[in-house]
Amino acid sequence: TATMIQLGKVKGNKMVEMQLSNEKLRNRAVQILMEELGIAELEALALLEKDKHVKRAIDLYRASDK
Repeated sequence: TATMIQLGKVKGNKMVEMQLSNEKLRNRAVQILMEELGIAELEALALLEKDKHVKRAIDLYRASDK
């Protein structure tokens, strides 16, 4: 766990660097984006469609928000 935190793969208590290989993980990724960014489900889905990675989607959203 400590190594994952040091590598930046965890945000808060959630794993943000994961393979979205099944429906459960995709749903979890959508929930993480919704909570972290305060956005609606459709917007979170659109971010994931565009990027396919939770951490990068968060970073891109925040960068475009400036």
